[in-house]
Amino acid sequence: MAAWNSLSMTTEGPEKSAEEGAGAASGAASASTGTRFDLEKETELRFEVEAGERVQLELLSGLAEIFGSELNRNKKYSFGPGSKIAVFTWQGCSVSLSGKTEVAYISRDTPMLLYLNTHAALEQMRQQAERDNERGPRVMVVGPTDVGKSTVCRLLLNYAVRLGRRPTLVELDVGQSGVSVPGTMSALCIERPADVEEGFSVQAPLVYHFGSTTPGTNIKLYNKLTSTLAEVFSQRCEVNRKASVGGCIINTCGWVKGSGYQALVHCASAFQVDVVLVLDQERLYNELKRDLPHFVRVVLLPKSGGVVERSKDCRRESRDEKIREYFYGFRGTSFYPHAFDVRFADVRIYKIGAPSIPDSCLPLGMSQDDTQLKLVPVSPGRDLTHHVLSVSCAEDDTGDGSSARGRGVLENPVCGFIVVTAVDTQAQVMTVLSPAPRPLPRHTLLIMDIRFIDLK
Repeated sequence: MAAWNSLSMTTEGPEKSAEEGAGAASGAASASTGTRFDLEKETELRFEVEAGERVQLELLSGLAEIFGSELNRNKKYSFGPGSKIAVFTWQGCSVSLSGKTEVAYISRDTPMLLYLNTHAALEQMRQQAERDNERGPRVMVVGPTDVGKSTVCRLLLNYAVRLGRRPTLVELDVGQSGVSVPGTMSALCIERPADVEEGFSVQAPLVYHFGSTTPGTNIKLYNKLTSTLAEVFSQRCEVNRKASVGGCIINTCGWVKGSGYQALVHCASAFQVDVVLVLDQERLYNELKRDLPHFVRVVLLPKSGGVVERSKDCRRESRDEKIREYFYGFRGTSFYPHAFDVRFADVRIYKIGAPSIPDSCLPLGMSQDDTQLKLVPVSPGRDLTHHVLSVSCAEDDTGDGSSARGRGVLENPVCGFIVVTAVDTQAQVMTVLSPAPRPLPRHTLLIMDIRFIDLK
């Protein structure tokens, strides 16, 4: 509790430097392998990689970290186009940067002390949970788009794992998922710090199909899947003490008004969260303080000055890259996907959510909410080309999209994804890109609004 009290009193953060970029001139020097930057303690080097370029980073001396992951000395780390990186040091360090960056500068204006204070408060809660045989902290990170929610989640998870904890990342951002492909909601047990270049090791995640990149397309389904993830996580905590003490960090979407705000309140209730971290929006902070139970600690944190607003094109490219990584691996060199034909007769394709119709036209006793969770059969055609399909873990049967079958599909996670690359209506077959060879593990497929064109 003391740590949270101190946190509430220190939300102004460290004193700003008079000129944020001044450190770039004073701290940078020419090096034989690139540009050398000498960082003082509690400062960070921020850089962005230009489109079509690749940059290499090397720690020459001292200690440093990237989003909570420690750097190894004399090892070269490579970052691709569009990467936005912050190298932070607590004690001071020297690094070398090679390649073409869009911007590179040293900043003394960083909220890392506040983030560390937050981690320390969460660790106190975990220690108390161990002593009292209770569950650890369940934390929800909220805020509008492009305030660094994913980065804060990564920091807190990395710091927890480095102390031997086993927290769970719950990913509710369907547009920019850090665990699986876009259009999904997922949970992942974190057992080791994130790789500096690749991020967290995504092994055996629990993934549910949503089908779109924004919750607003089917808010009823979004809230339903949130509740399902919360229930599964609670069941795991009952049988796994380390997971229970480690708690969870929940990353949310940037939609914080109207139905998006109600979805945040629903998430807090479903997961029974103890702490809500609000990034860079005082209005949202005050609304949550008003609407959440008094025992939920709502904390306002500043965003990092290095956070950059992303354009629609940048977001789309990021989604495409995430799908490409799923099939080809990181940097496109690890995996070799398979292409094969699937007969129409061997699969059943569904879309979750029927089109909206006037209430007066609905059957007696049915509401619009019921149609949002309905399983609608999709007939294969040429318009299926390039769509991403989720392969449901639901048992194959001869279901016809009834409400009972719909519930079964909704309650089951997915076991993988395929992309339709071509459709032959005459031969009644479609060609798919799959991470594994034929046959498909299941035959119930769920269509996404998301398309992916394989250019390899």
